[in-house]
Amino acid sequence: MKKLKRKKLNGANVPVTKEVDCGRKQKLAEIHQALNSDPVDIETLRRAAASKGGLLTNELRRKVWPKLLNINVYELPYKPGRDGRENHKDYNQVVLDVRRSMKRFPNAMPSAERAVLQEQLVDIILEVLRCNPQLNYYQGYHDVAVTLLLVVGERVAIAMLHTLSKYHLRDFMDPTMDSTKHILNYLMPLLEEVDKELHDFMMRAEVGTIFALSWLITWYGHVLSEFKHTLRLYDLFLASHPMMPIYLAATIVLHREQEVKQTECDMAMVHFLLSRMPQDLPYELLISQSQDLFNCCPPALLAKRVALHSRKSLSISTFKAFQLSTLHQRPDSVLQCLTKAQASATSRPARHSGLDVVLPANGGQWWGKGNRMVKMAVWGLSATLGAAVFAVAQTAMEWAPDALLQLF
Repeated sequence: MKKLKRKKLNGANVPVTKEVDCGRKQKLAEIHQALNSDPVDIETLRRAAASKGGLLTNELRRKVWPKLLNINVYELPYKPGRDGRENHKDYNQVVLDVRRSMKRFPNAMPSAERAVLQEQLVDIILEVLRCNPQLNYYQGYHDVAVTLLLVVGERVAIAMLHTLSKYHLRDFMDPTMDSTKHILNYLMPLLEEVDKELHDFMMRAEVGTIFALSWLITWYGHVLSEFKHTLRLYDLFLASHPMMPIYLAATIVLHREQEVKQTECDMAMVHFLLSRMPQDLPYELLISQSQDLFNCCPPALLAKRVALHSRKSLSISTFKAFQLSTLHQRPDSVLQCLTKAQASATSRPARHSGLDVVLPANGGQWWGKGNRMVKMAVWGLSATLGAAVFAVAQTAMEWAPDALLQLF
């Protein structure tokens, strides 16, 4: 039975087709149809996000990610102020972590734009923590927040991080690491289910599971160097059970089976090997394997093990109710009309997701470190579209004013 499971995982039902463009167009059509359905076809969106290629473009992610979390982008609160944020108990640690997050931004991004986004990142984190005093900040939380910011912009990122913190990330935000350790404890039973020899080797080495800690609590954002791979995994995690990151961790270890077994059976040596994430992993294969593993070894089955059922996971226990809450959403076209109608009825201006942007007159100068026009443009752009439009920039030429102007 074990061999059959291992064979299934190694085989991974990853479709290979010569009609790549045709398949992409069909998937795009299915996503758009699901978004325009009333109610929104969440199940189709989940399947699209988890299947090969994920959500394909950042434009689609800006539309689909909020739907996956039951967020109405037309009913977001205004951007929070900064008054008193320095008084928050986690302010200093958040600022330190954000300052260390430079590698998470596109290499071609000028320092002025990055500085603006880093300030927004601090605001996002502190706003969610301020609204949820029962939640505790952890180092690595900013890695999740920055991924959201770079795709959907500041205001939607606040709403998404708020929801994720109540559900998917909830176990990591307790005062102690007990709940996080509980989730990590699923890793070894998963390995034992598929490859007992590998499991026993790691047990003899006494390597534990701490090597996977940063994978889990940052949704791999901290350990992947290419943003496209991070986005692909976020598609999967946003559409899946909150335990999916630990299933992916298991498939990564299984994928590296030969490397592990050829290493000296020593805690330090095995930990050193596993804690360094290869950057050339076959992500689509591993994602497919993770889903296969989840289906054949669901969390409820693993939780029956003595080491797991002694503690209750808040992420797992609240997930079913969260999933049900996402099934009755209206399409954006309807929500936008309702919002406009409500604004007209109350004689108040309709809410908008962007900030006012001051454009330079008479072809004024855009560039230069600290230039106010650059900063204002980035504030407006990232608030409306998300800074992921910047992530494709490879050279400074791609940051020309013409490109920015076309996006407003």
